[in-house]
Amino acid sequence: MVAADAAYARCLYLAGQHYENFPVASRLIPAFARPHVAAVYAFARIADDFADEGTRTPAARLALLDDWRRRLHDAARNTGQPDASDASMVFTALGDTMRRFDLEVGLFDDLLSAFRQDVEVGRYDDWPDVLDYCRRSANPVGRLVLRIFGYRDDRLDAQSDAICTALQLTNFWQDFEQDWRRGRLYVPQSLARACGADERDLHRRRASPEWRAALAQAAARTREFFVAGRPLAGQVRGRLRWELRATWLGGMRILDRLESSGFDVFKSRPVLGWTDALVIGSRMVIWR
Repeated sequence: MVAADAAYARCLYLAGQHYENFPVASRLIPAFARPHVAAVYAFARIADDFADEGTRTPAARLALLDDWRRRLHDAARNTGQPDASDASMVFTALGDTMRRFDLEVGLFDDLLSAFRQDVEVGRYDDWPDVLDYCRRSANPVGRLVLRIFGYRDDRLDAQSDAICTALQLTNFWQDFEQDWRRGRLYVPQSLARACGADERDLHRRRASPEWRAALAQAAARTREFFVAGRPLAGQVRGRLRWELRATWLGGMRILDRLESSGFDVFKSRPVLGWTDALVIGSRMVIWR
């Protein structure tokens, strides 16, 4: 038990080390669930960093992700060999969480498949391709949180998927410049062509009218997913509904910031600050 407690404490620490727009294992979540949400987050965050951070070669990134998958399945079978490393701490906590809440290992495999795709794929032909990525990169996290809180319901899963897809898309438009520098473009190629957007403008760090039009259409579609998922915050109990309200409002706030900037993604990256927290807090209270 002492080892598990130390592992969860480490996951909570790791969850607090990364900038996020949206609350991760925040005080809005009840104390019983916070360590388990942090374990899921730490697993995903480190794997995402394997795909994104540093100067590793693609082969090295894929090797790290393959090893992370091996550790995942060892943790699911409770056959891992714990030590004092961060990785071991994460899987000690995650394995315990998976067993306590009967979490499907396939949801974690989906996350890892999306991170591998980030290494191997830089362009997406059409919306179904982008949405399939979201299905694996974001939607599993929402379902895992629902499981931790005791929800196993297809209708709630679908609403959670809509919110998570919306959050992932919002992050794409928010991090447009960063992803472009990494060689990735998540705006569907079909949408870019329909708007007459030319990648040569992006090489010049120019948010042309055509790219702004494409991003405006992408943001409008993103809002549709937020709207589809919004009822979830009224169908769960307790403090989870407040967490979901804050997350939903934070995502919409980022879209508002992008829209107010005219989708000039090279001018500034929209972030949330204390004034946004005040607005979000007041809207959480008057939520209908």
